[in-house]
Amino acid sequence: MRAMVLRIVGRPLVLETRPEPLPGPGEIRVRVEACAVCRTDLHVVDGDLTDPCLPLVPGHEIVGIVEAVGDGVTSLEPGRRVGIPWLGHTCGQCSYCAAGEENLCDRPVFTGYTRDGGFATHAVADANYAFALDGFSDPVAAAPLMCAGLIGWRSLKKTGDGKRIGLYGFGAAAHIVAQVCRWQGREVYAFTRPGDAAAQAHARSLGACWTGGSDEQPPELLDSAILFAPVGALVPAALKAVRKAGRVVCGGIYMSDIPALPYRLLWEERHVLSVANLTRNDAVEFLAVARKAGMQTTTTIYALERANEALGDLREGRFQGAAVLVP
Repeated sequence: MRAMVLRIVGRPLVLETRPEPLPGPGEIRVRVEACAVCRTDLHVVDGDLTDPCLPLVPGHEIVGIVEAVGDGVTSLEPGRRVGIPWLGHTCGQCSYCAAGEENLCDRPVFTGYTRDGGFATHAVADANYAFALDGFSDPVAAAPLMCAGLIGWRSLKKTGDGKRIGLYGFGAAAHIVAQVCRWQGREVYAFTRPGDAAAQAHARSLGACWTGGSDEQPPELLDSAILFAPVGALVPAALKAVRKAGRVVCGGIYMSDIPALPYRLLWEERHVLSVANLTRNDAVEFLAVARKAGMQTTTTIYALERANEALGDLREGRFQGAAVLVP
């Protein structure tokens, strides 16, 4: 197999050739068809997330074909297309797992962070944390659904039933959530980097009723806002944009520090929430919604060997939607 490997945090990934991995009990090996590049991968490579298992193959938005199964695997069989997300395993024994909150597990395993991921031609995963993608015929289009879509869905659920939804940072997750919002009959207000005409045009093409810079106020107060941009300074801005009892949901795994803010922005029962990881039930729910909503993802394809270029382009916002590596 070929893999792009992180050996030193803060340094470029290195192309390596390795023996094909063997699935252990309860595991599957997939031939990777596509792996989307997530902002979390940037946080891993740049060292914002401090505990990667080095040397590491990043990547946690994997779509591939099952090639082999380990002992005890009966839910998936060779030849089937599956998706493999960020949450790679949970202990099943801690208080959070017992309460159905496996996204908060005390002893989790994360794909592309504490176990090797999908920036490779092959990957091994826990079969219980891989999802059959029956009906998804395009692996490139499906890859961003496995994190941008799943985290976006969990974030959207946290907003409640409000009609007017603000999306700060119109990248991979927001362009998927915008389509879900429109399918549900909600209004989308898209906030981009100031002056980013391309991102604003992309948002309008997906049904946003208003677009503007993250330094602007929307024409109406929002019911809720989701922050996908990892910029803590946007929390006060979003609080200012939501109505009384409105919610601001922070959808990223990493964010710069939130600056001091006047209490009046939080007063009147406004809420600030974070989203941590995902559950398998989130995946089941969202994949059903994606099928019903006729989800269309915007993607830019890179060869596996161009993973460093894809990460750099993501960092600088050089494309719309999601970057996808294709081995």
